[in-house]
Amino acid sequence: MSGYREEGAEAGLTLGADGMLRLKWPRGAVITTTDAERAMLRVNQLCGDDRHPMLVDMATTAEVTRGARAVFGRPCQASRIALLGSSPVDRVLANFFLGINAVPCPTKFFTSERDAIEWLALT
Repeated sequence: MSGYREEGAEAGLTLGADGMLRLKWPRGAVITTTDAERAMLRVNQLCGDDRHPMLVDMATTAEVTRGARAVFGRPCQASRIALLGSSPVDRVLANFFLGINAVPCPTKFFTSERDAIEWLALT
């Protein structure tokens, strides 16, 4: 369905054997404050006292609310964050986020998963 946006969607979060967190939002997700808080809580719970690099797949995200952007600006157990997108809209969303929010750790936008993973491995 064209223009569909899912609100209150759960993100998929894993911590791989390589020590990398992978966060993927569902297609068309509108990420709210509650969604962001829930995702960051899960990141912190999964990491415990350790910090890990995190790949955030935002390629199909429709919108990130102002409140969610504020939550993503808080420190968490991610040591570096690579934002992975695939379209000019993704780049605009990422640049908007990076331009107005103080990020708690090194954060960069990529359109290549391989490049993002290489950058994350620099920790």
